[in-house]
Amino acid sequence: MEFAHPHYLYLLLLVPAILGLFYWARLRRRAKLRKFGRPEVLEPLMPDASKYTPWVKIILELIAVTALVIAVARPLSGEKEHSESTQGIEVMIALDVSKSMNASSTDEAKSVSRLDRAKFLLRQMVKSLDNDRVGLIVFAGESYVQLPITSDMISTQMYIDNITTDMVTTQGTVIGNAIGRAMKSFSGAEDVNRAIVIITDGENHEGNAVDMAREALNAGIEVDVIGVGSIKGSPIPVGKSGEYLKDYNGAVVTTALNEEMAREIAQAGGGIYIQGSSKTAVKQLTDQLDHLQKSELKNVKYKSSAEQFPVFGWIALAFLIVDIFVLDRKIGWLKKYTFFSK
Repeated sequence: MEFAHPHYLYLLLLVPAILGLFYWARLRRRAKLRKFGRPEVLEPLMPDASKYTPWVKIILELIAVTALVIAVARPLSGEKEHSESTQGIEVMIALDVSKSMNASSTDEAKSVSRLDRAKFLLRQMVKSLDNDRVGLIVFAGESYVQLPITSDMISTQMYIDNITTDMVTTQGTVIGNAIGRAMKSFSGAEDVNRAIVIITDGENHEGNAVDMAREALNAGIEVDVIGVGSIKGSPIPVGKSGEYLKDYNGAVVTTALNEEMAREIAQAGGGIYIQGSSKTAVKQLTDQLDHLQKSELKNVKYKSSAEQFPVFGWIALAFLIVDIFVLDRKIGWLKKYTFFSK
């Protein structure tokens, strides 16, 4: 038997820990009872108290916990199926999530935000990259891999939906750092063409973005840039209060799309710059990526019959249901039986 997520099996360490805590609690309970008298004298005063049902309940519960952990780890057995090889490329998407991405994507301050526009473009782009591998990086003052390179486009869509400007606490826009992170995040597969797609408003706060794009091109990685935002500039909303970010003098801060910087990065990376407000933005990008030679990509997929987690899920449910009906006190119809004494 194999596991799709074996690291979750470390949660099984909770089972002996819980059992130890339960045993310690039982010893403490017995010690407290001794303060009132000898246990054999006190037993007749508690005719419904059971020595054994608490142990039965904890065993049932621990079996249920064990089964749940195994289910989460996704046990796999039986047949597995190797999917047919597809022709594609690897694309790392670096999405700007700095606070300026909350500003309007048009000249109207109350229009759709740059981030929402970027997420819309991402969803459309992922649909068009169905045979490729895609990864996702979010960046502001720092950059983080949000989704490692994958061919699972359903998971990619879910990650895109959950992106917010609160994901990176360090503010700023370090595009060069995001490019460097993306270069290190591709798979180790050989002979696969790669591209980095940056979606940003172009307000770069460090000076090495162009150099990093040139370094990526030298490594055989194309860098394309999609610019979102207004060239005239838009105020930056603060929360949902309807107010806008102000400087130390009380003046409203505006943020504008820096197309010149975005073009420089794309040119240095051997790619193209695309205006995100264009109706053909996604088509322009996919046409550009189609120029890259497709390579053979192999992925292993398991047949549904190989998935064993439903079995363990039902086991956990069964033991939890039994646990509900096992009470801490003695079971009436078993009182006439003595299993552990003559």
